[in-house]
Amino acid sequence: MRWTLKTAPNLSLVDELSEVLSIDKVLSSILIQRGIHTFDQAKKFFRPSLDDLHDPFLLKDMDIAVSRIEKAIANNENILIYGDYDVDGTTAVSLVSSYLKTITNHIATYIPDRYDEGYGISTQGIDFAADHDFSLIIALDCGIKAIDKVKYASQKNIDFIICDHHKPGDKLPKAVAVLNAKREDCSYPFDELCGCGVGFKLIQALASKRGQTLEDLTQYLDLVATAIAADIVPITGENRILTYFGLQVINSNPRNGIKAIIQGVKKNILTITDVVFIIAPRINAAGRMKHGNYAVELLTEMDYETAISFAASIEKFNIERKEIDKKITYEALQQIEAADEKEKFSTVVYSEDWHKGVIGIVASRLIESYYRPTLVFTKSGEKLAASARSVKGFDVYEALEQCSEHLEQFGGHKYAAGLTLSPDQYIPFKEKFEAVVKKTIDKELLIPEIAIDSPLELSDITPKFFRILKQMGPFGPKNMKPVFTTNAVRDNGYGKRVGADKSHLKLNIINGADQKTYNAIGFGLGDKITSTQNDFDIAYNLDENEWNGNTSIQLLLKDIK
Repeated sequence: MRWTLKTAPNLSLVDELSEVLSIDKVLSSILIQRGIHTFDQAKKFFRPSLDDLHDPFLLKDMDIAVSRIEKAIANNENILIYGDYDVDGTTAVSLVSSYLKTITNHIATYIPDRYDEGYGISTQGIDFAADHDFSLIIALDCGIKAIDKVKYASQKNIDFIICDHHKPGDKLPKAVAVLNAKREDCSYPFDELCGCGVGFKLIQALASKRGQTLEDLTQYLDLVATAIAADIVPITGENRILTYFGLQVINSNPRNGIKAIIQGVKKNILTITDVVFIIAPRINAAGRMKHGNYAVELLTEMDYETAISFAASIEKFNIERKEIDKKITYEALQQIEAADEKEKFSTVVYSEDWHKGVIGIVASRLIESYYRPTLVFTKSGEKLAASARSVKGFDVYEALEQCSEHLEQFGGHKYAAGLTLSPDQYIPFKEKFEAVVKKTIDKELLIPEIAIDSPLELSDITPKFFRILKQMGPFGPKNMKPVFTTNAVRDNGYGKRVGADKSHLKLNIINGADQKTYNAIGFGLGDKITSTQNDFDIAYNLDENEWNGNTSIQLLLKDIK
């Protein structure tokens, strides 16, 4: 593990911001590192406002999309809301369908089957629309590369509106409207919306034409915040505003489906971390283990008792998912060892028996053992399908582009992608991908990095310091929870390994002349207990620990040296 200390900002700027905001210099330094230099910028950062959301009509084709939907509503056309089976897709479908159902009864939803249809727009989905007299499909979180499928739909007199956030190809589908801030000809000021975020911009535009305000739409922001958290998009700009208010909805008046998921959680206030680890996996489990329809039903259910029943079913899927991904991870690690591939620049593994719904999770797990770009393949019909995950700083999508001669199709982002290929292309692809990674990756990127925001004296952790730190959230990509270092700390002698498998580390840390003790927990750091016999350095986040109704500040250890 390498520790990299971020460049310290100019001291006079730090002093100036510290004074004008009346905050600790460590905090003002972190703000400057994140592009916040003035009182007004800090005000916008600490006090997000819905008024700072961009005009949705700045999105290319938004006016066309709104006109087509208004026409469909006026003519009582049947509208099919179509979306991907993951969290972003199912929340987007739930959001847009829920809103449109307040205007028209001619709304239905469609989530493709992960196994029978695969990712994105499917021929089966279009045939379903044609068979049931749908003349308009609104596609969410998919469709940007569905050139042939959109053409097929138009032959059946079905119009498409595509709302996507994935990187477009050289050509766009000939849909009625394509809403995607990443279009080269789109000048929308923020291009990091998730699929559900684009769906929200669509209903924002529709609502504005109907005389509704943003306050009328806040009820949908629990879905948007969940999608942003799950899809690992930057929590900056619009995403930060949407997440900030979405968390407020989750904590005050969430929809029945989310309320049912969190009803057993013993926390007063849920954070973005809770959304990532509690809400999102359960919504995802439906699409992974059974069908994404279960998630949409849960998220749109109006009766709370029914939602409780749906949530219980999905919880079973989630438990099953955990067992399966644990088993597959073990098998994949054995495969790497047996093939003598521990020293490679990439991980590419395959078994036809692996469950397609969890291969993305397994890829992430393998990176914990072998820190390098990773692909996990399984059999999908006549083809092989894979989920790709990357390490910080390496663009796996770009690497796949360089291997495209071996691929049937692929899509995704810098750090996560999906692809399919013919079985006979597996070995050539594996060899080419390894060669591409070996040639293009900076060798430093193969060592996990902890980016340190600032050194900190433990005695500086006052209630005010922690209160302001919390207000820097919601945290996520491009606005991560600050990481601090403190040197030469000691354990009070009661440090121990904890957890069922003793993989975690619990310490009581002493630092400074006051001999004050600070509680610390390090998940997955159980083996580091030998490093705590003498003075040691720590890298950590500050966190809150809730136990038996009491809340206290604790150090969340990331590494020990």
